[in-house]
This record gives sequence, structure tokens and C-alpha cells, in this order.
Amino acid sequence: MKDVVIVGGGIAGLSAAWRLRHWDTLLLESESRIGGRIRSERRGQYFLNWGGHVYAGGNSATGWLLNNTGVEAIDVPGSLSGLSMNGKTIIKGRVETYPFRIPMPLSARVGMVRTGAKVALSVARYARIVGRRPGESEATRQQRIYDFRNERSFKDFIGDVPADTQALFEPTVTRSAADIDQLSAGAGIGYFSLVWGIGGGLTQSIVGGPSTLTETIAASLGESLRLNSAVDEIVHKKDSVVVRYRENGVEQEVEARTVVLATPATVAHRVAVDLDKDVREALSKVVYGPYVSAAFLSNETGRQQWDDAYAIATPKRSFNVALNMSNIVRGHERERQPGSSLMTFSPGTLARNLLEHDDETIRRTYLDDLDQVLPGFAGHVVEAHVQRFPTGAPYCFPGRAKLQPALTRRGSRVLLAGDYLGTLYTETAISSGLSAAHEARSILATDRQTAHHALAGAL
Repeated sequence: MKDVVIVGGGIAGLSAAWRLRHWDTLLLESESRIGGRIRSERRGQYFLNWGGHVYAGGNSATGWLLNNTGVEAIDVPGSLSGLSMNGKTIIKGRVETYPFRIPMPLSARVGMVRTGAKVALSVARYARIVGRRPGESEATRQQRIYDFRNERSFKDFIGDVPADTQALFEPTVTRSAADIDQLSAGAGIGYFSLVWGIGGGLTQSIVGGPSTLTETIAASLGESLRLNSAVDEIVHKKDSVVVRYRENGVEQEVEARTVVLATPATVAHRVAVDLDKDVREALSKVVYGPYVSAAFLSNETGRQQWDDAYAIATPKRSFNVALNMSNIVRGHERERQPGSSLMTFSPGTLARNLLEHDDETIRRTYLDDLDQVLPGFAGHVVEAHVQRFPTGAPYCFPGRAKLQPALTRRGSRVLLAGDYLGTLYTETAISSGLSAAHEARSILATDRQTAHHALAGAL
């Protein structure tokens, strides 16, 4: 019997596996690679990237994991708030000046000032809501964040505004994988807090690409990691759990004292057939939005317009943001090296529109738009690869807060982990994986003590 079976090889499952690596564990991943929505590949001094790109640091679960695994991360260099809209690209400057620097009707400028002030006031309140309070648990903190303005959508919150005003807000809010009428007001405000860097946020870039972290953890697991192993059913016994799965199509079964279930909520609901009814019902109500992304490697020489930017919001395009993955090199080189690595990202309705097409059509669509945003870039592209995430990310819809108590309740030998358990994206995935591993160790320690006392009594 195994101590722990971990189901899911995304960052939540890998985080749990790292903390449990000294126990008798087995990690089952249904795909042919680990990492889930974290995926990058080295290309010399650069890396191509298709998924998570910035991470928490400092006193965070992500910071702990990076330090513990010895994976290096640095502050993202360059501007995080570039904008390209209505034929003009702005790389630097204060974001509140953008409505006056981008061509747009006067009504849109007025709407942006009024709505921006409203959002800014709410962001200040959100910053107080999201802060840690002495002695409280992470579950209590996350419930408070979910409760913040969870009764209506972000679209309802900002009201009817001119088209260009709404277009300016959409790239930030729709990074959630939801459209502005699907995302709760509080969650949309939280995205602005994140992008504006108020109260911290995601500001770290992993040297060599994000897959450096996932592959480092995978390398430590050895034979306890099984790819192409899709779980069909997880069932409780009295003091253990049975996991039935197919490894390369061959049916298998393993029994363990605990299970860390680190899959999307949709999968957890399907396979964990005897969880408490309210937990399974809550899992079934978690909603995901799609992503499409693409990675581009170019061979230009000499300084380029995008060198000083990390993120450029791109309203009215097929992607809502262009990300400069080579910026980590730009920020530390003495002489400008040839080439760049850029990533485009399309969530929500943008993704749904693209998913109807083949990869070549998506590449052409992206390159046409990139050449409008960054003139000349498309002519230097030497590699271009599309990644589809139909189940991209869970988002906080109006009413989502009501699901949280059931999802975070402990007491089962099947322990949930994943980014759907909180509002902080990869940080939630990592912290929930570490928390599930901690709970598993507690159960295992209790089992050992019980077995020891039983043996002593028999003697």
C-alpha cells in the first residue's frame, strides 16, 4: 500500500509531490508531459512560453517552493503596462495618462476617467481585503476575497460605457478566461490590483522558463511519476483509498492511505465518486474559460520597439496581451543580442473564436495582428507554435463565494488541490498543493501512531 497517490501532474500536484517526496508516493498524470498549463521550452538564451509566465515571490508559497527546489527567479524587467490601441503603441508612462495619449473620442476619454476613478477606489479597498490578518487561516482569507463584491458581474459594476472605454478595461479583466459580463465585480477589481502591483502580486520570472520548476520537481520523483496514466475512479475504503487508472491503456489499481486530487474540478467531480454530496456538487459548479496562446521566436538584430516592454495590452485584437519572454535577457545584457521570444494570449471569447480554426490559421491571424502592434516583427519570425487550452482556468463568477466552504472542508482521505480553490492563480495552485501534502502527512503520522499503539497492545 502506498502512503499517498497524487492525481494530476500540474503545478498543484507537483507541489504536493515535492513536499511528500520522502514518503512512499505515486504521481499519476494523464498526459504525456507534466506541468499542466505551465509549459515552456528553451531556445538557446531564450525560451518559448505558452502558459503561466509570472509568479509570486517573497513570503509566498511560490517563493518557498522556488527557494526549496533551488530554481532561480528574478523580478520581471521592463514595463508591465504597455498598451497598443487605435493605431498607437505606448510602452512607458503612467497608466492614468493613457486615455489622453491614445486616439479615441472625447466621450471615451471622459468615460475612462470616470470609470477608472471608480475602479481605483475599489482597488484600494480590495488591497485591504486581500491582506493577511494575524492568526487567520488561508481558507478564511480566501473566503473573504471571494465574498468581496461577488453579487454581480464586472460589467454591471462599470455600467454602460463607451466602446473604447470598455475596450481599455477588457485586456486586464479577461485574463481571467472570462468575459467582463461573466466575471464577478470583485474578481475583476482584483485583476487590476494585480496588474497595478498594489499589495504585491505576480512579479517574478523563472530563469530559463517556467518549465524549469516543473521539470526540476519531476526529476526528483524518479519512478514514482507515471505519465499517460488516466484515473477513472477514486473510492474510499475504511482506512484507505483505491485509485483505478489506465496506464498506456492498460487497467491498473493502486491502494493508498491518502490521495491528493490535484486535477481540474471537472475531473475531480467525475472520478471522486464517493466524496460528500455537497463537495461533489460544488466541484460540478466550478466554471472554466478557455485559453489559446502562441509562442514566437524571431531573429532580428539591433534594438527594437518592444525591448523595454514586458506586457503590452492589445484591445480589439485577436489576443489581449503580447508578452516579451526575452525581456529577462534584455534586462541584463550589455549588448543587444539577436532575436526575441514573444507570447500572445487569448482568453474567453477571443479563445472560443480561435478554437474553431486550425493552427495555421491561428498563426496567420496572430502574426497579422502582431505586425500591426509591433511593425516588422512578423518578418523576422523563425518559429511559431500554437497551444490550445479548452479548459483554461477557473474564474470567479457572481455567486462563486458560496461554493468555497464545501470545497475547502477537510476530513476526507481524498484531499483537493488546485487553482480553483482560491483567487491567486498559480500561487493558489501551489499553496493548495502544499496544504494538501501537509494534511496527508498529518493523516499518515496518525496512522503510524495508531498502528504502533495497536501493536504494543497486542504484545
